Amino acid sequence: MKQIFNYFYHTEDLTRDLDGLLLSVARALGLPDWTAVAVEVLGVILMICVFLALMALFLVYLERKAAGRFQLRYGPNRVGPFGLLQTIADAMKLFFKEDIVPTNADKLIYKAAPAFCFGSAFIALAFVPWSINVAPVDLNVGILFYTAITSLAVLGLLMAGWGSNSKWSLLGGIRAGAQIISYELSASLAILVIIIFSGTLQISEIIESQREGWWIWRGHLPAVIAFILFIIAGTAETNRTPFDLPEAEAELTAGYHTEYSGIRFAMFFLSEFLFMFLVCAIAATLFLGGWMPFYIGGLDGFNAVMSWIPPVVWFFGKTGFLIFVLMWFRWTFPRMRIDQLMRLEWKVLMPIGLLNLLLASIVALSRLYIFSA
Repeated sequence: MKQIFNYFYHTEDLTRDLDGLLLSVARALGLPDWTAVAVEVLGVILMICVFLALMALFLVYLERKAAGRFQLRYGPNRVGPFGLLQTIADAMKLFFKEDIVPTNADKLIYKAAPAFCFGSAFIALAFVPWSINVAPVDLNVGILFYTAITSLAVLGLLMAGWGSNSKWSLLGGIRAGAQIISYELSASLAILVIIIFSGTLQISEIIESQREGWWIWRGHLPAVIAFILFIIAGTAETNRTPFDLPEAEAELTAGYHTEYSGIRFAMFFLSEFLFMFLVCAIAATLFLGGWMPFYIGGLDGFNAVMSWIPPVVWFFGKTGFLIFVLMWFRWTFPRMRIDQLMRLEWKVLMPIGLLNLLLASIVALSRLYIFSA
């Protein structure tokens, strides 16, 4: 129990001890020092791969169970207890299913498209801090790098639409490109509000700036508006209902992944759930304090109890709540038309985001003036 407690609350010391241990082992074996760094990097990559696989399988299972509850029916309940092994069975089916490549497809672009989508989710996960000092990468411009990496996913969708040599796939790819690039602007405006309040681009420092209170509360009205904008834009960026126009079955068969099957289709399918997790994780990090506990000023006993809850539990609890909200959206709202989708962004969300950014700047400047006075 003591080791578990230290892992959650003194990770920086354990990381330093691990670095020293790996370095000592490498020198004892007569290996150069860079091998210790290589082993540590490979370990982080392996950890992220395992986490991605387990998280994707769990989210697929959770989505099916949530859909069953919303539609007053059973979710998966046949394979394994409570249907827990259903997603594993489906994954094995897709893994061994025949991979069919269209004859006239651009083979290189067609095969590289799923890797772009899955790879961008894999790299972006390295910037998400799960607990105190638990982030594989903590750059001083981490949030900027995160937005840049996640933007690469749209290239995979465009490549899939073009490389499949199918009119349905091409239309789906064009829709995906227009939708994701458009809604990235509103998401970026929402992120800029938190950057103004926190005064930093480093994700760990943004979390630390919320020690006196989460930004969704301390940022007042601008932070609340930014949070709502980010959730709406994030739902659109992940191509989830009611914004799943790039893969609208009634119009485009399956959109950009119409011609995909087997493991490549599974990569597109799992990427959607992984990006949903990333959007919710970043929303929890920027607006809800990430792994930071919930404190109330003046209530020392309450705050002491909150401090005993491990930070990693706080992080996954907040992220899980937001994931449930996105699933709630999917099984509540009907699909929009493509013209309604673009009108919502350019005529509603974008003007609100710009005005909210101006309001946040005024609030931040007024605070600076008050403290300096």
